[in-house]
Amino acid sequence: MNNIALGRYLPLTSIIHNMDPRAKIGAMLLMIVAIFIPAGYTGYIIIGIAVVLTALLAKLKLSFLWRAMKPMLFMLSFLLIINLLVVRSGDVLITIGSWNIYTDALTQTLYIVIRLALMIMITTILTATTKPLELTLGIEDLLKPFKVIGVPAHDIAMMISIALRFIPTLIEETQRIMKAQASRGVDMENGKLMEKVKAILSLIVPLFVSAFQRAEELAYAMEARGYIPSRPRTRYKQLKMHGKDVALLLLSVLILVGMIVLSMTDLGFF
Repeated sequence: MNNIALGRYLPLTSIIHNMDPRAKIGAMLLMIVAIFIPAGYTGYIIIGIAVVLTALLAKLKLSFLWRAMKPMLFMLSFLLIINLLVVRSGDVLITIGSWNIYTDALTQTLYIVIRLALMIMITTILTATTKPLELTLGIEDLLKPFKVIGVPAHDIAMMISIALRFIPTLIEETQRIMKAQASRGVDMENGKLMEKVKAILSLIVPLFVSAFQRAEELAYAMEARGYIPSRPRTRYKQLKMHGKDVALLLLSVLILVGMIVLSMTDLGFF
């Protein structure tokens, strides 16, 4: 469990840990929007520096962020292969036999990798510096304006926080099942296509069974404690914004505006 970083809260003492969860969630959303603005490599460098400085202020090691990205390496490799096979525009970079690799294929893959890496780092910083309960309260407060159109703010916030809480648990369960199946002779790396499909099914089926069992146990535990989602609820802890929270939001807005400016000029592409 200690090797799992994605979705894990670290009980440290830092200025980021003490910030209002609504400010951190708002800053995360603004930064994710900024990531998808085509501001070129200059924009990504600016966002990357901001993310690394935030991680250092939160007293998070860069190795911790790297461990959060490791589960995505397979998907990134898959995207690289697909782009190399599909994208046929740009200049020919490498020729392997009768097959050509074009510059646009590598450029598009690089953009995807950078965007995914930055998003994972930002969400990891959020979950590592925010307690699950505070995350629930923050999401619920941000969704309160949508109650006028019938959006169940508390239910959605509870579902999101539970999902984030169980990410490291499910990752740990997956690793345990893979080791158990490997000890039974299941090979998930080698073999023919049908053998790999059967190996994946031997992982997915017990993982789904375990997830449903955990969900059922959690539902019984919440019912035993008298939890009824539709009932009005009070709070022991009240959220309050401070100057540092406003500064975080203003900095995020400033970065977003900077990305928009870079996208409208040639400064972001070098």
